This record gives sequence, structure tokens and C-alpha cells, in this order.
Amino acid sequence: MATYTTTNPTTGVTEREFPSLDASGVEDVLHRSDAAFPGWRQTPASERAALLTAVADAYQSRAEELGRLIATEMGKPLAQAIGEAELAGEIYRWYAEHGPELLQQETLDPQGAEESLVTTEPVGPLVGVMPWNYPYYQVARFAAPNLMAGNTVILKHAEICAGSAEVMAEIFHTAGVPEDVYINVFAEHEQIATMIADPRVRGVSLTGSERAGAAVAETAGKNLKKAVLELGGSDAMIVLDDADIDRLARTAARARLANAGQACNSPKRMIVPTEKLPAFVASLTATFEKAAVGDPLDPEVRVGPLSSVGARDTVVGQVKRAVEQGATLHTGGEAVDGEGAFMRPAVLTGITPQMDAYSEEIFGPVAMVYGADSADDAVRLANDVGFGLSGSVWGSDIARAQEVADQLEVGMAYVNEHGTTLPGLPFGGVKRSGFGRELGRWGMGEFVNTRLRRTAKS
Repeated sequence: MATYTTTNPTTGVTEREFPSLDASGVEDVLHRSDAAFPGWRQTPASERAALLTAVADAYQSRAEELGRLIATEMGKPLAQAIGEAELAGEIYRWYAEHGPELLQQETLDPQGAEESLVTTEPVGPLVGVMPWNYPYYQVARFAAPNLMAGNTVILKHAEICAGSAEVMAEIFHTAGVPEDVYINVFAEHEQIATMIADPRVRGVSLTGSERAGAAVAETAGKNLKKAVLELGGSDAMIVLDDADIDRLARTAARARLANAGQACNSPKRMIVPTEKLPAFVASLTATFEKAAVGDPLDPEVRVGPLSSVGARDTVVGQVKRAVEQGATLHTGGEAVDGEGAFMRPAVLTGITPQMDAYSEEIFGPVAMVYGADSADDAVRLANDVGFGLSGSVWGSDIARAQEVADQLEVGMAYVNEHGTTLPGLPFGGVKRSGFGRELGRWGMGEFVNTRLRRTAKS
């Protein structure tokens, strides 16, 4: 029975169905990935880099095609979708350019020996479990450094992203990456658990929900496997009293509405000086109301559909529950009548710790705005959640803003920007947002054997 189904969230029309892996297919995938590993690890790093360069070239040359695919698959506005494809290409190119150097052996202080040498070695087949909200970018974060390091990859994408998953595999194989080095699988959750538990698999990386992360971490832990988890977030955006309130409200609105708010590191909680709260909310609300909601292929549209009707209804339900519990709704929050998974962007204030919205992640176009009486109060609010992915601080006095940012309990703290992701910067969080790091040299260090060879003096 097909469980991988692509349904256009703009029209509600199911366009394709894909058969899942059968029971015998699991063993076949594990055997192929394991058998391909020795040859891939022995392939010179320069040759692996050349293949990643070809992958990067394909993403750049096919960016519009790739963008249109995910716009119809999960609803990302076309310009944003094209930008995501280009960013994925930049990640592959970064590892192609820097990977060979990051893999060079390092000579240590011999410390009484003839020689102390460290090499960076691949560990073997890896399983990647990826989400639907950034179909190309999330895969690139995992696949680029690990293919560069010499590991083989078994990639399980989200059920609604089967079309883009197939195209990504085609890009790798056309570029020259052997078919068994990167294997795309349409696998059930139980089959992925079987793969993680298998001794041939040496690690797993997941980007997704806390529930999925806990399940993967449990299986990995029971089988003594390394895991990297990038989970949810409820990022705070702290606006200091010397900031331009009107300008930052518009900036916050654009950031929160990107990808219909479906980003782990979106600025979900906006914390502003109490005396400036009315002005910020008024400007934010006006910007939300002006944002065109509709077909992601329309260049005038800023907010496309959510990924599915189910996802839309979950977010609408969270807004409704917040209002029922006493929050103030300034605009939006309701589903748009008709086909598709659309909702009106919402602005909420008056959220207290007793409300569900205070501590949960709202994965959609919803801004929660808080007033703070001081910078210390803002930091307290920012840190008073179980998540710790990223956060930002905005103000004219850079030194002061940096001091405030250094108090945030997050994996990534920004000053006068939010959520910036670049190939050479580490990405990851703390607390319930997961553990481990992707991108940059840190992404090359998660699934490798840092191997010491020490030679005593004769």
C-alpha cells in the first residue's frame, strides 16, 4: 500500500503515489550500502570533492525546476523555493572546496613518542531521516559532509516529499556518485528502526519533531549508535529599547511569514519593551494583513499554503486554544475557505505561562508578541521554554545587544539578524531542540573516527 503520496497543498489534489520498500528491500538496501562503503572510503577525497562539485552545479543550473517541484509538493513560494535549491548547491560546493583540507591528517606534539598522528576516517553507512519543510537544504546539511567524509548514505525523506527525494537521488547519480553510495528509500518508520538497529549502520541523523527524535534516539541508544538530532524550536526575537520599532516589526513579519512560518528557527516569540508593545503589534499586524496568501507559483504571493490540510488544522487549532485560554488575537488565525491548506497569518499577545502556546512550538504563520520591562526580563522570557535552537537580539548599541545575546540558552545567537544559515556556520541547538551540529567543519566531525596513530621511540 502506498504511503508516500504527493498532494499539492494549493489544490488538495493528489498527484502521485509511491510504493514503500518491502520487507526484502530493507536487507537489500543495507547490503548495498555496506558493500559500497569500502570502495567509497578508498576513493580519493579530491575525487569525492569533484563529484560534489558536479552536484552543486546541477542545483545551480536546475534551481527553477527544483523550486517549482517543491512549490507544488509542500507549498513554498517559488522565489523562496528557488533560493533553497541554490543554498543547497552552495552547501555541496562548500564541502567540495573545503572537505579535502578538513580531512587532512594532523601531526600532534609527539609528547615523548616518535610521532603522534591523527587521521579523520569515515565510519560506514548512515541513515538520514529528513523533514518536508526544507526538502533540499535539510538533505544537503546531512549528505554533503558525510559523502565528502567517505560515508555511505541511506536517505529516508518525508512522505510528502517523495518527488523531490527521487530528483535528489537522480542528481547524485547523474553527477557520478555511485548508486549504492547514496540510496533513497521510501521506508516505513518501523523499517527505519530496523535499519538503525542493524550493526552495518553506524549512525543516524534526524531533523524533525521531538516525538520522532525521541524514537530515533531510543533506538540508536539501545544499539550504541551515534545520533545527531535537529528538532523543534520556539525562537525568541528580543527587541531592545534603542531599536527602530516600526522597521523591526516589518522585518519580524517577513521573517515569521517565510515558508508560511514552517521553520524550526523562525522567530516565533517576539519580545519588545512594554511601552513599545502597542506600536510594534500595530505595525506587525498591518504587515501580516497586507501579506498576500495564495498560490506559491504566483510571484505576488508571500504566504503559500501550509504543507497539508492536517498541518494547517493543527496550527488553526493551536491559535483557537490560545484564545480560549485568554490570549488576544489581533488578526487572522482562521482557515481560508476552499481547496488547499491555507490559513490567515495570526498575531497573538497576552500569552501567559499557564497557556499551551507559551511552551509549545507553533509551526505556522503565527507571531506571539510579549512585552518586557527590561532586558533582563526579556532574557528571562526568552529562556523560559524547553527549546534552545536559536534566538536574536536587535538594537543600535551593538555591544549591549551582544551582551544580551550571550545570555540566551541557544545553539545559535544572532545580533541584528535572525536565522541566518550559511554553509560554513554551525547549525544546531540545545535542550529539547536536539544535539549535534551540522554544516561547516563541525558537520564533518559528527560521523567520523578521529583516529590516533602513535609511534614510540625506538
